Amino acid sequence: VAVRACFLGVTFGCGLIISFSDTTWTHFGWYMCSLSFFHYSEYLVTAFINPRSLSLDSFLLNHSLEYTLAAVSSWLEFTVEKLTVPELKHLNWVSLVGLVMVLCGEGLRKAAMLTAGSNFNHIVQNEKAQSHVLVTSGVYAYFRHPSYVGWFYWSIGTQVRYFLLPFWINLKFIL
Repeated sequence: VAVRACFLGVTFGCGLIISFSDTTWTHFGWYMCSLSFFHYSEYLVTAFINPRSLSLDSFLLNHSLEYTLAAVSSWLEFTVEKLTVPELKHLNWVSLVGLVMVLCGEGLRKAAMLTAGSNFNHIVQNEKAQSHVLVTSGVYAYFRHPSYVGWFYWSIGTQVRYFLLPFWINLKFIL
């Protein structure tokens, strides 16, 4: 737990240094901050609301092969675009829209986790446990799966905020 938390803390710190330094990689620094904060807060909120289900997997660092491939692909794409067409990375209004999506998505996901309390688990359950209660209050009154909705908007927001969109979408914003 300490090694993973330290890794996320160092990543967050490096992201802050990059974000506040005089560099053209500022957007990627903020991306590093939001990504490390997301993974650390997943563990922290799980420890608070449902310590019985807490494990190293609660960091969600080893979420899936697909998640890892998508993240690494976006980093490579960002780097290639940054080196070849840097003007794509300077649309501040697009970045602001993405920031709102990231913050709202993160807030909705954490609100869902806190509302569900001990009923929340990172592992999809196939059978109903005796202690499981259907939650219909709070954010669950408005969304069937608010933690998935929050994660969806968070993940799309990171791509918009940090200009990690596919090249053809970035090109549309410029034209």
